Formats: sequence, C-alpha cells, structure tokens
Amino acid sequence: MSKRRKRKSKPASDRITGNRRAAAEVKSENLKQQAWADLPVELLELILSRLIVVDNVRASVVCKRWHSVASSVRAADQSPWLMYFPKSDNCYDFYDPVQRKTYSLEFPELDECRVCYTKDGWLLLCREQWAIYHHFSLFNPFTRELIKLPRFERSYYNAAFSCAPTSAKCVILTVKHVNPTLVAISTCYPGANEWTTVNYQHRSVFVISIWDKLVFSNGLFYCLSPTGWLGVFDPLERTWSVLEIPPPKCLVENFITKDWRKGKFITAHEGNIFVIHICCGEDPIIFKLDQTLMEWKEVKTLGGVTLFASFLSSHSRTYITGIMRNSVYFSKVRFYGKRCISFSLDEHRYYPNKQCHDWVERNAFDTIWIEPPKDFAGWM
Repeated sequence: MSKRRKRKSKPASDRITGNRRAAAEVKSENLKQQAWADLPVELLELILSRLIVVDNVRASVVCKRWHSVASSVRAADQSPWLMYFPKSDNCYDFYDPVQRKTYSLEFPELDECRVCYTKDGWLLLCREQWAIYHHFSLFNPFTRELIKLPRFERSYYNAAFSCAPTSAKCVILTVKHVNPTLVAISTCYPGANEWTTVNYQHRSVFVISIWDKLVFSNGLFYCLSPTGWLGVFDPLERTWSVLEIPPPKCLVENFITKDWRKGKFITAHEGNIFVIHICCGEDPIIFKLDQTLMEWKEVKTLGGVTLFASFLSSHSRTYITGIMRNSVYFSKVRFYGKRCISFSLDEHRYYPNKQCHDWVERNAFDTIWIEPPKDFAGWM
C-alpha cells in the first residue's frame, strides 16, 4: 500500500496573515456598502437636489433614509390655478386643481378689459378704445399691481410677454397677420414710451402667417400657426424666422379638413417646446421639438412633468403629487366645479372618465391658467 502524502501545514505566521487579509476584505466590503447607505445628510441633499425629478424619485426607493432626503429636496412646483372670466360683473373665480377649491375675488381694474396672456402670476390686459386704439397693461391680481403700457395704434392678432414686469428682461409682443407671406411684430417693455413695429416677409406662402399660439422659452418667442409651422422671434436681435421643420401631420390634416373640434396648445418646459393636439373623443397627442435633429417627435411620457393647457397660454410644472404627475390638465372643470379634466399618460385615460372634450364651445377662451401666490392665505 502506498503511503499517503502528508499535507504540509502552513506556518502560523502565514495563517495569521491570511486571516487578517480575509478580515480586511470583509471589512472593506462592509465599508463600501455603508458608504452609500450612511452618507452624511448634507452630502445626500447636495447630490439628490441636483437630480431631475425622475432620477430623484428613483433614488428615493434605495432605502428609507434616501427616501426621506430625496423627498425633502425634490423640486415641487406649485400647481397653477384656473381663472374664470365673468360674463357680466367683475367677480373672478380661481380654481385650485390640487385642493379642488374655488376662490372668488372682485377686480374693478379689469372692467372692459380682455385678458390676452398670463405668466409668472401676471395678466396681460387689453382695453379697446373706439375700435382704433388699444391700451395694454400688466396686472397682478394677487398684489393689485398695475403697469400701464404705451397706447397701441395698430390692430393685432395675438399677444404675449416674456416674464414678470418686475424683471428688466420683460418684453411684450404682439403678432399681426398682414397677408399669407407677411407678419407684423410689435414689441414694448415696461417704462417705454412707444411700441416698435417691424414687418417680416415669409419665403413660402404655404406657411400662412396666422400665429395663434405663443410661448416664451430660453430668450425666444415661439409662435405656432394653425398648420403647425413654428415661427421664432428673438427680441434682442429683433430677428424672425420660420423653422424649416415639417409640422406634425395631424395639425396639417386638421387645417385642411377644417375640423375645428380639434384643438392645439403650445408650452415650454426647461427649454423644450411641446405641442399638444386633441380631438373630441380622442386621446391627446403630444409632440416634443427635437432641437438637435430639428424635427417633431411624439412622446408617450412626460417623465413626471405636468402640462396645463389653455387656449390663451399654457404652462408646465416639474412635480405635483399623486395622479397629477405625467398628465395634461385642460382648462375645463366638471362635477359642479369639483374635478378638472385631465389626461394621464401613465393610465392612457381621461379623468373624469367619459367626459365631453369639445374645445370649440364659446367659453373656450373664457378661462386661463395662472400662477397663484406662494402664500395665498395672505390675500384671502
């Protein structure tokens, strides 16, 4: 019988070294795991506050501690309110879609005025005099501040402004359709003595220079035509151009068939331009302008963003709450003023269900979304 070879035992010093090495590796692995779970709160807040909403929400499911910190630094925009224009007197209603409450205020300052646009909690008002002159002004309904602008001696089709008049960058703009190849753009700013008007020529008659939807983003005014073409005006350089981007097919078909039951809205979010197209009884279609490829792309999700669409001006918010995320809210309320019509991109359905979505009724321009005050309890 062959003798088994006797295994040589390692010296005691080697065994100790091996054990220490293994213990060190375990400790190092534990430290790696603890490094993410036990980051200082200040460092976690700094990191998570820089994330976009979608990534912030994803990070919040790592652990309870991350959820607490992520929720505390998450950029949560306040929902705009829906402002109703009265039929007779100067009593205006404001509907809060989050609390589902309505507030009423009287504004004698708005007597015989037409609301044209809203941004940063301010209204752009226009009062017509003798069908010749237009008196524009900027009004904050929550502070009652009123800023009058120079008399406007031209006709116009649509108007907007870039930001609150408390900013030195505030620019007011009007757009007028002159003929199929010509558009007149007038600009003004708070404190100016007169308006500046320039006529701009189009290259193609197929564009049609009726610009009925306006939005301001990244220093530029974007103007949407009924056929889906996009015009861009730079108020600093005073340049106008029509982007050579084929419009979404559904907008062209809408214009050709003259199906005015279909509606469209334009808004901006963090430099991105969105167009919302809707037809009665159909789900809304949302397009995003790809500014790299210079083309419209249909989107199926808003990444947690909420859009608030109305005919006069539309808005966006980064993060609301509950089912309001990743949705489009329209300027109509059902159930005796208790429920705002919305469409959820997550659920692919309207809320409330089976409601009428006729965007051509007479009061379509009698409501507008407006940013409420940060502390609205102070003015009630």
